[in-house]
Amino acid sequence: MTISIQNLEFEAIIGVLPKERISKQRIIVECEIGYAYSKSSDGENEGFIDYANVVDTIIATMQDKKFHLIEEALEALILQIKENFSQIKTIKITICKPDILPNCTVCVTDFRYFL
Repeated sequence: MTISIQNLEFEAIIGVLPKERISKQRIIVECEIGYAYSKSSDGENEGFIDYANVVDTIIATMQDKKFHLIEEALEALILQIKENFSQIKTIKITICKPDILPNCTVCVTDFRYFL
């Protein structure tokens, strides 16, 4: 199974410029999480991931940490999400800063595979 979180938009402090350290800016996060899902013989869900909790984890981590670099934010998000949801097999996260440059949206993506 794959959970896909698209166009998660919120404000956070992220960046190295003096203005970025004091003013929140719009952030857009995309996330894909691969995991094994099955039902046990007694009908219980095994490996279920609550996507609302994933969204809450992403927002809280980004807003609490106030990262300098997108790369640092990606690393922290992957570690926090994996810690909260151990059944994750793969994760791909993209963080975009749509308002940083006037003629484009800047994004950085990271992908991890867990054994």
